[in-house]
Amino acid sequence: MDDVSTRTLRHTSRQPPRWLRRFMVAARRANVFLWLEGVAVLALLAAIGATWSTYRGSGSPDDLLPTMWVSILLMAILVPAMTLLVLVGRRLALRRASGSTARLHVRLVFFFSMVAALPTLLVAGFAAFLFQTGVDFWFSDESRGLMQNANALAQNYYDANQRNVEQNSIIMATDMRAILARVPITDPDFPDFYAYQAQGREISESAVLQRMDDGSFRTAATLNLTKGNSPLEFSRSALPKLDRGELAVVVGSPERIEALVPIDAQSGVYLYNARTTEETMFNSWSRAQSIVTAYDRLTGSARTLQLRFNIALVAVSLLLVGLAIWFALRFADRQVEPLTNLVAAARKVGQGNFALRLEGRTGADEIGLLNRAFNRMTAQLDKQTQALVSANRQIDDRRAFTEAVLESVTAGVVSVDPQAQVTLVNSSAQAMLAHEGLPGALTGQSLHTLAPELARILGEGKERGIVTHAKGTELLTLAVKIAPGSGGGHVITFEDITRQLLDQRQAAWSDVARRIAHEIKNPLTPIQLATERLKRRYRKQVTDEDRELFDELTSTIVRQVGGLRTMVDEFSSFARLPTPVFRDEDALDLVRQAVFLQEVAHAGIAFSVASSELVDREIRCDRHQFGQAMTNVLKNAVEAVEARATGEAGFAGQIAVAMRDAGESIVVTIDDNGIGLPANPERLTQPYVTTREKGTGLGLAIVNKIVDEHGGDMSFAGTPGGGTRVTLRFARNPAPVEGGPA
Repeated sequence: MDDVSTRTLRHTSRQPPRWLRRFMVAARRANVFLWLEGVAVLALLAAIGATWSTYRGSGSPDDLLPTMWVSILLMAILVPAMTLLVLVGRRLALRRASGSTARLHVRLVFFFSMVAALPTLLVAGFAAFLFQTGVDFWFSDESRGLMQNANALAQNYYDANQRNVEQNSIIMATDMRAILARVPITDPDFPDFYAYQAQGREISESAVLQRMDDGSFRTAATLNLTKGNSPLEFSRSALPKLDRGELAVVVGSPERIEALVPIDAQSGVYLYNARTTEETMFNSWSRAQSIVTAYDRLTGSARTLQLRFNIALVAVSLLLVGLAIWFALRFADRQVEPLTNLVAAARKVGQGNFALRLEGRTGADEIGLLNRAFNRMTAQLDKQTQALVSANRQIDDRRAFTEAVLESVTAGVVSVDPQAQVTLVNSSAQAMLAHEGLPGALTGQSLHTLAPELARILGEGKERGIVTHAKGTELLTLAVKIAPGSGGGHVITFEDITRQLLDQRQAAWSDVARRIAHEIKNPLTPIQLATERLKRRYRKQVTDEDRELFDELTSTIVRQVGGLRTMVDEFSSFARLPTPVFRDEDALDLVRQAVFLQEVAHAGIAFSVASSELVDREIRCDRHQFGQAMTNVLKNAVEAVEARATGEAGFAGQIAVAMRDAGESIVVTIDDNGIGLPANPERLTQPYVTTREKGTGLGLAIVNKIVDEHGGDMSFAGTPGGGTRVTLRFARNPAPVEGGPA
């Protein structure tokens, strides 16, 4: 099987001989076919001139020319004429062809033209020879007796053709009824079916007639109707006979044989056929009336008859060759067009259009087999392409899902290669590891440069650990996990637990404050009551010398108990800060109230409130906690100003409060010109951290907790005059605290 396929492939791919290829190239360069067309035209003109001079100037017009002369003149005209027709057909084929199939188109047309031209040439020459050799018999005495019976014979022959026209019309009507049942008369292929039916039955003229409701006829389709022929008039005269039940009505005349048959009598559809005497060579009937006179006339014009016969033979021969060329062009179009479409489709498939399908012939022939194979190939390519596209889409979706997961998690994720170079980093890791020295992308950077602490854990081979990382002035505590990655690398995940540790520390301090408040508050009341009772009962018994000392001691005990009670109240406030109840409030009004209370209590300090940058004053907050936070911050600012005023004579304290919009938040800044910030300002919000001699270290911790529950934050900064700036940011519509009221 493989050997046969190999031999077939070698046979089909064999090239023509080299000499033939060289000749074809040289002929194409020299434009040989154009020269052949010129030579054929000159030869045809010369042959026509020689024929005319021979018939006009050789002997008497009544004498017949020699048979050999007539045959030679006929062939002299036919050869260049047919050559010219073949060359014209080649030129038409080149004009109709396109692209890579032009050569095949031309070869098919040339092959059919030669197949038609050579036999026609031989048949025409042989027919001319036979005609010339039979002229003596045609004009002999024996033939004259034959002519006497021509009239009867022609009449009988014409009657037989009438019957033939009738039978063919009935059969054609039956076929047309079947065709119209499948194909509407407006279909583009109907004229071809119609012409095929008429040509096969030697019908010269034909028409499809439709009978209207008023009895009139209209022409639905015609075929080769000659001028002067009116099928409607014939149909009106023939219709009564059909209505009486006749199958067909046939009428003969010197010009044609006409027939009318019903295609569908109920629908009023009729078929009109006619066979002319010239086209079907049935003109004997018209000549039979004067056959003797015609014979004598022909005898007197024998040479003219020779010329006419040669002209007719030349015309018929050229007509046959022309029809063959026309058929070759149509056949070549039909055979080459699928190949042209296939070439164009193959180019589109090569450009990526795998969904293309050929809609041409799909029958059992080679073209149909080729189209089906091409469609199967493109279907398989389309299926495979769709599978690849789907797989790529799934990969893209998975990649996008992975990237979305990495971007959405709060933990930082860093992938490093075996040399500890960063290959992948998510946004959380970018935010935690980026610093001023490396503001751009971290990919491609060394882990030792970005985070030496993480590189140290990676170098020690640990799977997890807790490290501290400095991000600018902020110190972060990171919980680190390391897992092996692909290609010998590692995937490092770390989470910022700074806030978690602070929350745990604050919760621990809250528990300590609650315990301290409980343990201290219980004995304070008995101590105060006992001291006051001692003072009331024994003050009169004390001598005058010791009474002043007694009053001072008892007052000191009561005062210290009051101080302890205040401290316990602050512990309780810090430990049991209630869940905020959010309501719509006027932020500027709350700030002014807090400032007013401090301004009344400390008249020596200049207070100011600026709200020019605050457009929307509405905020959703807990009124009491908002005021408590502002009061604590303002009290700290007052204490800082008073501490500086103690050491500087003539010092004028100032506290400025400013409010501004910040999108979905309101920012409140409190500036003072006091003693300024301590060395570690980030510890001010931790419980029990204070720089005051009488402070408990819980005021700013309470403020930080209130601000946090209001969806904001608090920060500290120094001022140019040496004071402090506290910035409080409150969300306009904070989320409700979990477990608390909205």
